[in-house]
Amino acid sequence: MTVTAYTLAVVLDLFILFIGARFLLRPRPAAAGYGVPAKPDGDAAYLAVKGLRDLTFGVVGLALLIFAGARAEAWFMLAVAIVPFGDTLIVLRHGGTRAVAFGIHFATAVVVLISAALLFAV
Repeated sequence: MTVTAYTLAVVLDLFILFIGARFLLRPRPAAAGYGVPAKPDGDAAYLAVKGLRDLTFGVVGLALLIFAGARAEAWFMLAVAIVPFGDTLIVLRHGGTRAVAFGIHFATAVVVLISAALLFAV
């Protein structure tokens, strides 16, 4: 179970790092993948904020796992699970599809909570 817990945590941290980098480097396609396409004439600052937020979460998650251990990472995962739950509501409230809201964001929140539970069990 220890290998699974650490592997899932690292994969999630790297994945959110990738998403953050994508929002910073290719914001319009990233926004479309998020479920709420960006307006052609605006939203650049908000896309950069999302990119920086996600990039930071990935770095903090990896740093906690490396330097503070599984329990700190578990608390971090528990706290950041709020973000994909919130993303689910954002997509639903702003014209995104239920498939993206639940199939991507809600599912991500569940996986993050599973990761937290596995890390608490280590």
